[in-house]
Amino acid sequence: MLDRLFALSMRGTDVKTEVVAGVTTFMTMAYILLVNPSILGAAGMDRNAVLLATAIGAGVVTIMMGVFVNYPIALAPGMGLNAFYAFTVVIGMGVSWQVALGAVFISGLIFILLTVTRIRQLLVEAIPASLKHAITVGIGLFITIIGLKLSGLMTIRLSLIPPTLERLVAAGGNGAPLPFETIIELGRLNEPQILLTVFGLLLIGVLMALRVRGAILLGIIISTVIAVLAGVVKIPSGFSPVAVPDFGRNAFLALDIWGAIHMGLLTIIFTFTFVELFDTMGTLVGTATKAGLMDKRGHFPGIGKAMLVDATGVSLGALLGTSTITAYIESAAGIGAGGRTGLTAVTCGLLFLLALFFTPLAGLIPDAATAPALIIVGALMMEAVRHIDFSDFSEGLPAFLTITLMPFTYSIANGISAGLVVYPLLKLATGRGRDVHWVVYVLAVLVVLRFVFLAG
Repeated sequence: MLDRLFALSMRGTDVKTEVVAGVTTFMTMAYILLVNPSILGAAGMDRNAVLLATAIGAGVVTIMMGVFVNYPIALAPGMGLNAFYAFTVVIGMGVSWQVALGAVFISGLIFILLTVTRIRQLLVEAIPASLKHAITVGIGLFITIIGLKLSGLMTIRLSLIPPTLERLVAAGGNGAPLPFETIIELGRLNEPQILLTVFGLLLIGVLMALRVRGAILLGIIISTVIAVLAGVVKIPSGFSPVAVPDFGRNAFLALDIWGAIHMGLLTIIFTFTFVELFDTMGTLVGTATKAGLMDKRGHFPGIGKAMLVDATGVSLGALLGTSTITAYIESAAGIGAGGRTGLTAVTCGLLFLLALFFTPLAGLIPDAATAPALIIVGALMMEAVRHIDFSDFSEGLPAFLTITLMPFTYSIANGISAGLVVYPLLKLATGRGRDVHWVVYVLAVLVVLRFVFLAG
């Protein structure tokens, strides 16, 4: 039955592989169950209510992606978008969290409209193949950066720029703060968490080289056990792995749609829509390509359904009481473990729902155990770079900018935006403007307008 429902044989996989892949994806995403309540809690929301919305929203929408689309892609409240929601909209602009949820809900309706009118599908089909492969590679590096930061292998510090006469004169001697620069460094290799990450990275690498199935999941589990035995992770006294969720504290249907319309939050709604549009497009293209779902013409069968589920998830998440739910780049971890069908997503979604009762157990998994999985997945996604023709600079430079700006500006949307602007520009300059789909020109103009009017 599962073979017929998810076309397992057709995609060269089996139930065991898909289940392991789903567990792997969940393990790399489980941090959102802890991080999202912390971020939205800073905006005044009840953390238990956010936890409920996060687990239920991620579980239901991910299962929808698996059953209705048969894609091995999981969804949950997006990192970055939740920070924008909490710190920029609610705290920075003084908008209530209920009104902010209303803005998220409206952006979801816009996505549904763009999807049923096939505008979003047209956008994906119009993107040139070189940029699609560049998006995959860029997301791989983006995932790697996340893994390096989570583990502490990569540290970021501020360093005072040596004052010069010109800078002192510019400051006017009025006590203006001296300039700082950001420096990225290697973490301290003698710290237990970093040593555990290095061990996990090498362990998963060896298992992958030996073609051991479920290598990533095994690496996470073994690293977590070692962390507990070594005292890096401490089990609290009276610890119980099972806890009954408190459904009495929830934010179901607490959103204020009319408030969002009445306050004229068009800029906020546009920002939610714009960032979600390109983040989702990049994630779906990158992960679907890695899963082998792209056909010879560069198209993705079922991409329309995937986008509709994603769009529905945005509004559903707002109804439950969380910020924008979106496709997760961590899905690539499950794909790297062999996931090729929706059974991977269904497994992951069920685990999110079960996590409501096992949140104490999920809290034991340290960042040092999941970070190696993200780094390994980044390495796997680098494979797509060989499909980019760097000998043709009109193809190579847009791809290069797409790849590099994603991790270095910490934004998938920025990388895609750069590629969409530079690609048609170089094609026009070389007399090959007709090779570019007209939709790409429209996107390039929209990207430029976005940076002009939302530069801050």
